[in-house]
Amino acid sequence: MQLRTTYPGFVNAVNLYFDKLVSVVQPLMFESGGPIIALQLENEYGSYAKDDEYMPFLKNCLQSRGINELLLTSDNWEGLRYRSIEGVLKTLNLQRLSFGAIQHLACMQPQKPLMVMEYWAGWFDVWGEGHHVFHAEDMLGVVSEILERGVSINLYMFHGGTNFGFMNGAMDFGTYKPQVTSYDYDAPLSEAGDYTTKYEVLRDLFSRYNSEPLPEVPSPQERRAYEPVFTQQYLSLWDSVQFTDKPCRSERPINMENLPVNNNNGQSYGYTLYETTISSGGALNSGNNIRDRALVFLDRQYVGCLDCKTHEIMLPEAERKRTLAVLVENCGRVNYGKALNSQRKGIVGDIVLNHTPLRGFNIFCLDLKPSFIKRLSSSGQWKTNFQSLPVPGFFQAKLVVDGPPKDTFIKLPDWGKGVVFVNGQNLGRYWFIGPQHFLYLPGPLLRSGENQIIVFEEEKVDGKIMFSENPDYGRTIDVYKLPFCSLL
Repeated sequence: MQLRTTYPGFVNAVNLYFDKLVSVVQPLMFESGGPIIALQLENEYGSYAKDDEYMPFLKNCLQSRGINELLLTSDNWEGLRYRSIEGVLKTLNLQRLSFGAIQHLACMQPQKPLMVMEYWAGWFDVWGEGHHVFHAEDMLGVVSEILERGVSINLYMFHGGTNFGFMNGAMDFGTYKPQVTSYDYDAPLSEAGDYTTKYEVLRDLFSRYNSEPLPEVPSPQERRAYEPVFTQQYLSLWDSVQFTDKPCRSERPINMENLPVNNNNGQSYGYTLYETTISSGGALNSGNNIRDRALVFLDRQYVGCLDCKTHEIMLPEAERKRTLAVLVENCGRVNYGKALNSQRKGIVGDIVLNHTPLRGFNIFCLDLKPSFIKRLSSSGQWKTNFQSLPVPGFFQAKLVVDGPPKDTFIKLPDWGKGVVFVNGQNLGRYWFIGPQHFLYLPGPLLRSGENQIIVFEEEKVDGKIMFSENPDYGRTIDVYKLPFCSLL
């Protein structure tokens, strides 16, 4: 596959997609009396730009299916230099008015409307770094100037929300950096829908451009800090694999997307467990073939972690055969830049022990889909002996809600790294390294009465699950003080 090109396999997929998409949106076009006045082709293709025929192909995909509204492209400063497409309006993405970007856009397409398609009202976070903040006064100065110049603007994000489940992305400009579950983005509306200072100053500014008074804002949603709950049952990873699909037997490692699971569509998200037998210790080297993070076990005892920075660990010697298990997590696929085309996950090549490639694997798909969680929770295999808590493992607790459920935030301050499920819904990942130290739990995912919480924990169990009315974003980074190039 060659993404974002006119490679036949990708063209076929795009055509199937547009056949479905256009049938849905065509009745909503402005010329049909609907609200859609424009459509954006792709997103920031100028920063990827591998095929000069690709964007004209997309334009034709829409127009040949009867779409006649205004077509747009959207690029940051770097991507703006990419060639123009005839009959398609260029728009700009930015956060600060540097390098004369708007004037440059005006010179590129004179006598045409100017628009900032993505005005970055904040920024996203990655694990192990700080929470990005963009102060309201810094943002207001830029937005005011954009409007004073008569330039149209769209806020990215106005409301960021949450990367529920495994839907977070990642960045890779030489170093792989997965994004956190929260996509709060320091946006005008918070992850939980709260009005912020940014919201208030933008509302005041925009009201000056509106002839009619703005409507009253809705009342804030009530939240609740439920009483802490404690895990009551657990099931080790090793006992849970019986609830997965039948393992795949392969001489060589297979990346998760190519596993013969899910009706031969492969595995998309979650974890993949690789097991083989070894007869010696020594240097286990991944050859940088782990995507993205792996816990390594000998006879179910943890011996080390492999990732994009650590490629080798030492295995202790023993005079017998032992089971080597490698639990690999897909931490999120890169969603911007040149690394987009190489997002295979799991073990993507040979791993070697003392320079000899390992062979003879049993491979288990642990995508943690709702069907798996349902089988797990109703299995009757859960244990209640808490003298020793095996990790990795699944830990179950019950939250009893009196009255109508309210939004809340789950906090796991003394746990390690893992995933939380509430009534079967995957809320997302947590990790003690931060910056995110909570998971947003919307009230509609809860019910009055008893609620099931299952935590999949990889490293360290506390047993106590806490709740808060407010999130904890950890240490912060002032976006406005970062070099411009660090945001791209």
